[in-house]
Amino acid sequence: MIVQVPPVVAKKTPYAALFELNWLTASGRPAFSQPSPPRSAWGVGPRKFVGIYAATFKQLKFAMLTIASMLGLAYLMKLLGMTSTLGLSLATTGVAFPFFSAFVGWLGVFLTGSDTSANALFGNLQVVTANALHLNPVLTASVNSAAGVMGKMISIQSIAVAVAATGMTSKDESRLFRFTIKHSILLMIVMGLLSMMFAYVLPSYVPIAAGK
Repeated sequence: MIVQVPPVVAKKTPYAALFELNWLTASGRPAFSQPSPPRSAWGVGPRKFVGIYAATFKQLKFAMLTIASMLGLAYLMKLLGMTSTLGLSLATTGVAFPFFSAFVGWLGVFLTGSDTSANALFGNLQVVTANALHLNPVLTASVNSAAGVMGKMISIQSIAVAVAATGMTSKDESRLFRFTIKHSILLMIVMGLLSMMFAYVLPSYVPIAAGK
């Protein structure tokens, strides 16, 4: 019932919005079930094991809800055409877009705290913009992920985890952010320049998307 229309596609095309219940191959399934077999080797009884699982879920419940909501928002924006509209707007940056594609990926991870969530949120935007500018969508989608990693070090979630893991206090979070942001911005700029180089100087080094 969802149809893509020009200028996102050449002609009206049904959107393949298919639901897949891939619970066996989902990345979370091994993480969920992996601790079960070796628990006896650890000397952990069934009751204590269930208690550890319950405590873990209690600790991570808001993080899991946030990630699930972000992925849901990404699919909603994608199917409503919002990311396509944003992509067409970004196409006005013209030849400079390969650089800005790095900024978009960096910003996405800074906001969401997850490269996966940023790819779900802005990956389609990168592809739509690249197609509108006759650039290689493989490059911009890849840069979205690669530059996003540079935003991981300044995401609030990452800083909070680092502070908790190293025994620092919450007052150290701002100090850690100030220290890492300059490195993050510098690396994002480097990724933007590399994107420009592969877009216009070494385009043959980037794979071509299937069907292109």
